[in-house]
Amino acid sequence: MPKKTLTRADLAAALHQEIGVSASDCSHFVEEVLGNIEIALANGEDVKISSFGTFAIRQKKERIGRNPKTNEESIISSRKVVVFKASQKLKEHVTSRSK
Repeated sequence: MPKKTLTRADLAAALHQEIGVSASDCSHFVEEVLGNIEIALANGEDVKISSFGTFAIRQKKERIGRNPKTNEESIISSRKVVVFKASQKLKEHVTSRSK
């Protein structure tokens, strides 16, 4: 059975079904929430969603990498990456549902 991916449209549809607001308004709500998360992360802020987890920006250092095809070494420049740390409640929920 193939895995299903939850999309923005799925989130908007679930919101529409749950609260009964128009589908276009729900789509706008989803875009606003995700946009606010994106802006906060771009500004270097952590985003903590209670009982879900925390999104944060981490600075990765410059390092030497290797091309697996040619075995040639090259420098991978330093960069910022988004990391997510799940809350304990989310971890417990996922673990209990996967059994």
